[in-house]
Amino acid sequence: MLKDKLLHGVSAVIPVFNAQQSLSLLIQRLVPVLQSLARPFEILLIDDGSTDDSWALITSLAIKYDSVRGIRLMRNYGQHSALLCGIRHVRFDVTVTLDDDLQNPPEEIPKLLAELSPNLDVVYGTPERDAHGLFRNLASQITKIVLQKGMGAETARNVSAFRAFRTELREAFETYRAPYVSVDVLLTWGTTRFASVRVEHAPRTLGDSNYSLRKLLAHALNMLTGFTTIPLQLASLIGIVFTCFGLLVLCFVLIRYFIQGTSAPGFPFLASVISIFSGAQLFSLGIVGEYIARIHLRSMDRPSYTVRSSVEPQEV
Repeated sequence: MLKDKLLHGVSAVIPVFNAQQSLSLLIQRLVPVLQSLARPFEILLIDDGSTDDSWALITSLAIKYDSVRGIRLMRNYGQHSALLCGIRHVRFDVTVTLDDDLQNPPEEIPKLLAELSPNLDVVYGTPERDAHGLFRNLASQITKIVLQKGMGAETARNVSAFRAFRTELREAFETYRAPYVSVDVLLTWGTTRFASVRVEHAPRTLGDSNYSLRKLLAHALNMLTGFTTIPLQLASLIGIVFTCFGLLVLCFVLIRYFIQGTSAPGFPFLASVISIFSGAQLFSLGIVGEYIARIHLRSMDRPSYTVRSSVEPQEV
C-alpha cells in the first residue's frame, strides 16, 4: 500500500475504541466538512479492539457512505498503533487525524489544511483551552514536555491528536515495527517543518475518556525510553554527581583525620552515605533495565498492530 501512488485529496483517519455513542454523529458532521473542501476524500475508521458494537456501526457506515472505510484490529493495541495502521492504508496525499469523541470538532479541519503551506509538512490543531480536568491537563503537559525531548522541536509543546500532514511522510517509517508507537515522533523522522494553529476543543458530552492519568504517564515513559537516550544521559550525570560527592566525603574524612586525629564518628554518617550511593546505583540500573526490556521486546519482533478484517464502501 505504501508504494502506491498517492491521489490528490484528503484522508481522515480516526482510531475508534468503544465509540458507538459518538461515531454516527461524528461522521454526520465530518462528511459535509470534507465535501466543502472541493477535493476527493475518504474516512478511514480503525476499530482498536472495541468491546461494544463499534465495528457493527462502522460496517453500516461503510454501506451508507461511499467515502467510509473500516479496518478492524485483532485486539486493542493503543491509539497510536491504530493511527499507524490507518496512515499506512490511506490513499490521498494529505492525512488528517482526529479523535472519535467529538472533542476535535470536524469543522476546524479547514483551519489545519489552510495552514499546511508548501513550506510546512505537519500542522497541529492546538486547543485554545483544554477541556479536561486538572490532573488530566497536568499529565498532558508532562507528556508534551517528554515529546518535545523526543522530537527535538519546540512545536512539540503544541502537539495534539488533531493534526494534518503530508501522507508521503509515512515513507520515513515504512518499516517501523515495534510494540511502542508515537506517531508524532515518527513524523519527525521524515521532516522538521512543523507548525500549529489554534482550534476549538469541545468538552466531552458522550462516554468517558479512554486516557487516564496513569495511561498518559505510561505513554510519556514509553516515549522517553523508546525514542530518546535522555534517561541514559541522566544516569550518567547522576553517576558523575555522586562520584564528586564521594570525593568530597573522602576529603572530609581525611581532613578531619589529619586535623583532629580521628575519623568521622558514628554509624548514621556511614549508613547515610551508603544509602545515598545505593539509591543512585539502583536508579541508574532501573533506567538501564528499561532500555534492555525494550531491546528485548524489539528482538521479539512484535507487530505494532494486526488487522483482523476490513470493510470497503458499499461492501455488505
